[in-house]
Amino acid sequence: MNLLIGLHVGLGELGALAFLWVFVELLNPNKERITRAQKAVLIGVYALLAAWFIGGWYYVATYGPIVKPIIKAGPYPWAHGIAMEAKEHIFIFIPILALVVYKLIESAGNRLEKEKKTSRAIATLSLLIVILSFTIAGMGYFISSGARAGYESQSTTQNP
Repeated sequence: MNLLIGLHVGLGELGALAFLWVFVELLNPNKERITRAQKAVLIGVYALLAAWFIGGWYYVATYGPIVKPIIKAGPYPWAHGIAMEAKEHIFIFIPILALVVYKLIESAGNRLEKEKKTSRAIATLSLLIVILSFTIAGMGYFISSGARAGYESQSTTQNP
């Protein structure tokens, strides 16, 4: 199951970096930069959707029935109660925001070169995706730490 976690994290970070690329391209758009932003947004959408489905599969198949009870019984139950609960809710909206950015870029197209306010607004939404993505990656660290601590406390109580 570590492969699923690795894919989930790797694809999520790839998606976040793609939206960082979109952000940079839209700060000062011209035809070439808009074309690159259109390519980057596709990479970001596909990566975040894949991370979404893989993370969801891992959550249903492994985390919920196996890992969550270990975290909740361990020394850091807040790793689930706070970090995972927050991550679950943010996680739901990131791919939706990504699709919104995709649709906005595709519908505006080369008008973004002249419509600076629109370009800045889409860039800001792209930056929000980057920030949220890396925030939930940080939450993953706390969740993994809670799981490790739970496993360790479980093994010391079974093997005194």
